[in-house]
Amino acid sequence: MIRKAKISDVKQIKALLSSYAAKGLLLDRSALSIYEQLRDFVVFEENSEIKACCALHICWEGLGEIRSLAVKEEHWRKGIGKGIVEECLAEAKRLELQKVFTLTYVPDFFKKIGFQEIPKDVLPHKIWADCINCVKFPDCDETAMQIEI
Repeated sequence: MIRKAKISDVKQIKALLSSYAAKGLLLDRSALSIYEQLRDFVVFEENSEIKACCALHICWEGLGEIRSLAVKEEHWRKGIGKGIVEECLAEAKRLELQKVFTLTYVPDFFKKIGFQEIPKDVLPHKIWADCINCVKFPDCDETAMQIEI
């Protein structure tokens, strides 16, 4: 079931994100940052276990970001990732965001949902808020993508 994250989910979200970070597929998040931004997160839970997570982070007026998308490998290709991204996009619409972007290593996944590739230089708020602190900055190898809501 897809639902908003709760305090009791933080440890499982952290473990899931850390497993992806260890493979270099996303940046690790501290438990503190997950607690502080818990309201951004949506999870897919089955049998009291978090199988996937995704966050919608508000960046600026009219602009949000899909971040921290992770699905346990044994649950790939079951529509779970698409479902939680679509839930985040529905929330973006409720919040009256006009655009949502993501930085990703799997652009084909996001293309299927309707995202289009964009140049990173159109995301100055992201660059100065988060990317400047990334170990890969300024040589980011992720693809920037965006969808209009």
